Amino acid sequence: MAQDEQQFRRAADAAMEDLKRRLIAAEDSAEMEVEDQAGALHISFDEPPGRFVISPNAPARQIWISALSTSFKLDWSDAANAFVLTKTGEALKPLVSRLINEQLGEEAVSLA
Repeated sequence: MAQDEQQFRRAADAAMEDLKRRLIAAEDSAEMEVEDQAGALHISFDEPPGRFVISPNAPARQIWISALSTSFKLDWSDAANAFVLTKTGEALKPLVSRLINEQLGEEAVSLA
């Protein structure tokens, strides 16, 4: 069933807040800096240099991730009770973990 905007915002806010908490906790184990800028999470890397942006897109009812020169668009899945990348079936936190680890070239974080 499609979410209305209010349901989307609640689910997206909860997902983003949980992700932000886990990312900030992971800053110690990975060389990255996490900032919350107007509801979008910006993750900056020094080595190798890079920047990820994770933001809710209310009109599309998706969470968008810009990372590794690619755009990932996650849809809400009632079955998973999470935002999921349809192409791979990955939920938000495992996907962000994988992208960070690919950026850093090591298994530095696990956000799940």
